[in-house]
Amino acid sequence: MTSQTQLPTLDDLLQASAATDAFSEAARSLAGARRAGDLADREHIAFNSGSPPVKVLRTIMQFLETEPRFALESVSLDGQSGCSDFRGRMTVRDTEGREKTVSFVWDCAWRARQEGLKDFMGFPDQQRAAREFGFRCFEVFDVQE
Repeated sequence: MTSQTQLPTLDDLLQASAATDAFSEAARSLAGARRAGDLADREHIAFNSGSPPVKVLRTIMQFLETEPRFALESVSLDGQSGCSDFRGRMTVRDTEGREKTVSFVWDCAWRARQEGLKDFMGFPDQQRAAREFGFRCFEVFDVQE
């Protein structure tokens, strides 16, 4: 029941988007960060300590895929990470200072249930869902003007 579709990479999404060069550079830096302290560019991407860089990146990638025409300049994210989920709010700004707010819930257990993925004990296979669907594990991704 799983999709064999190849996920777009961060570079694919950035190239297809109207994101600024400065934001794109910050996003690539975030992709290489292992912990929040590794990200030097807090002007373009800011997030709280409860937000692991990999989960922040997934949220940004979902926005880039959902809103490719938005001239993304900066992101401010306040999230809370659990074992299988990451939830919170993200504010994005464009080059003109316009903002959009995103309420989100990324949940690989939810995605595993949706796809019928089970581990050897019969539980939702969260790891497989996260690996196969990456940033496409959003149960909720509500973009507001």
